[in-house]
Amino acid sequence: MVSVTPSVALYWDFEHLHAGLCEARQPGAYSQQDNRFKVQEPLVDVAAVVALATALGPLAIHRAYCNWQFFGRYRDVLLHHAVDLVQLFPPGSAAKNGADIRLCLDAVDDVGRFDHIGTVVVVGGDSDFLPLAQKLKAAGRRVVGVGLRQHTNAHWAASCHAFHYYDALVSP
Repeated sequence: MVSVTPSVALYWDFEHLHAGLCEARQPGAYSQQDNRFKVQEPLVDVAAVVALATALGPLAIHRAYCNWQFFGRYRDVLLHHAVDLVQLFPPGSAAKNGADIRLCLDAVDDVGRFDHIGTVVVVGGDSDFLPLAQKLKAAGRRVVGVGLRQHTNAHWAASCHAFHYYDALVSP
């Protein structure tokens, strides 16, 4: 019998993390429609989050959800880390939760299909991920969350087996 090292699935609510970093720089700036729908400056340290995930095991799934038409400046770093980019076109200017819903559906589907996934890492701070954590735990998977300290729901963080604040991952 061959023993298989459990793999890691890493899912990013990418725009949520980026928006939080924008808001930390200039409060209220990202929420203005003119600022959301323009080319974005790279702020997310992708390598720091990938390092955390790969320390937990081999990376089997690596997906990020976003409206990528405004995030082209992340192209090289995302390609370097072999991120599967899921394009989401919001149905309206105030559309919310599209990435959250798709991420949750994909994560539940993936753990149902792939027994070798032992740990699921979710980068996002929304309380919308609470039911996902419950489903993943019921399926016997370890749940690790990553989010900005100021933009993370405390209940979501507590629902994970482990939670890492992005701020601490990238601090010197």
